[in-house]
Amino acid sequence: MNATMHALAPVAGLVFLLPFVAFAALGLALLLRLPVGERFIAHVTSATMGSALLLVLACGAGMLATGEDQIVADFGGWFIVDGYEFEFVLLVDRLSLPFMLLTTTLTGLIGRFSRSYMHRDPGYGRFFVLLLLFAAGMLLIVMAGTIDLMFAGWEIVGLTSALLIGFFHTRREPVLNALRAFATYRVCDIGLLVGAVLIHHYAHSSEFDVAFDHGHWPGGLSHLEGGQATLVALLMVFAAMGKSAQVPLSGWLPRAMEGPTPSSAIFYGALSIHAGAYLLLRMSPILERSPLACVVLVIIGLASAIHGTMAGRVQSDAKNSLAYASMAQVGIIMVEIALGLRMLALLHIVGHASVRTLQFLRAPSMLHDYHRVESAAGGELGSTGAQYEVLLPVPVRRWLYRLALERGYHDEILWRFVVGPLLRLAAVLDAGERRFATLIGGGDGSAPVERSIRAETARASGGDRT
Repeated sequence: MNATMHALAPVAGLVFLLPFVAFAALGLALLLRLPVGERFIAHVTSATMGSALLLVLACGAGMLATGEDQIVADFGGWFIVDGYEFEFVLLVDRLSLPFMLLTTTLTGLIGRFSRSYMHRDPGYGRFFVLLLLFAAGMLLIVMAGTIDLMFAGWEIVGLTSALLIGFFHTRREPVLNALRAFATYRVCDIGLLVGAVLIHHYAHSSEFDVAFDHGHWPGGLSHLEGGQATLVALLMVFAAMGKSAQVPLSGWLPRAMEGPTPSSAIFYGALSIHAGAYLLLRMSPILERSPLACVVLVIIGLASAIHGTMAGRVQSDAKNSLAYASMAQVGIIMVEIALGLRMLALLHIVGHASVRTLQFLRAPSMLHDYHRVESAAGGELGSTGAQYEVLLPVPVRRWLYRLALERGYHDEILWRFVVGPLLRLAAVLDAGERRFATLIGGGDGSAPVERSIRAETARASGGDRT
């Protein structure tokens, strides 16, 4: 790496540091109840993301001018435990740079839009603090030079996603839906966590440059082969399924629409829903070593694209329809990644994120525009896909319509075979622990957790599909 790249390494570090510092400063000000107004909060957010965008452009210009493929900002090891060293390494290359541009640009755009949208909302400051934390977490994911650092950003994005889904916490449904999404995230995060441990064990390093034989994206060769590569690749696919709402783990996506429209735009239209695709693109050297994982990813992607298309056609509100459209597009992106079309998948992500953000932000005026176009056309506009419906018998069409309305019965299947048994096991363990505590120390042996689990089980089995 030449002198210019060495000089740009601190600049890359500032890209991540700016939103994190702004989050900490505004969060502390709100906790201390300092007199910060809406205008000040909005200006801080705009200045932070605008400065970060300029720094990203500086990194890109430096790479173009020197012809270098990447910028590595190594800030050393944070701690060492029994031979393990947690290294803080940031990486700017041909994969991370487009995502950095998307993150800084779209977060700044959403922040500007939210100045009016969230005006006089009691949670105005809290929204912008979470938006800045999300930007820091997303930048950490895409700039991470190690799998450990990526996992840290992955968790930050999951936490902010859940907090913004439950933003209107005075109502019961947003809180329940936020918990549902967070539970899905946590289960699928096991894949990334275990995969990171296995990469440490098999490749003897957490750095992508070392684990992938010093190959710059989209090149690079993995040291893992055979069963090792298949196991790690399948774990990464499982982690990506949860974050990108791929079937059958897509039930949380319509629930996520409980959050404010600006957060829905940036999370489930632009950035967060593509985090799983970014993970697989970064891990593509491992993925290409496992034909089985590629086949599984193709099946999941196609199933998600079909399910998202069917379910989106029967939605009664614009946000849910756009959410399922995002799921369908991400499913196609997953297929492209599995087929080794890495640059095509990256271009698809950039285009889809930009268009979907605009559609989410314009969702409140979408019906008005539709009626205006309908009037100009002189009648009712034909629905897309109607030419395929006439090819199917009426009973089949009705069955598919019912299947789409029920969202593929994914929630019911997961509840019956996964969530329900786990909750019943938790109730049994909780009751046993309380009886044991009562036997030893005396006192009340009631089990409120058991009662709450039974109540939740009864509510879910009664057909709640919110």
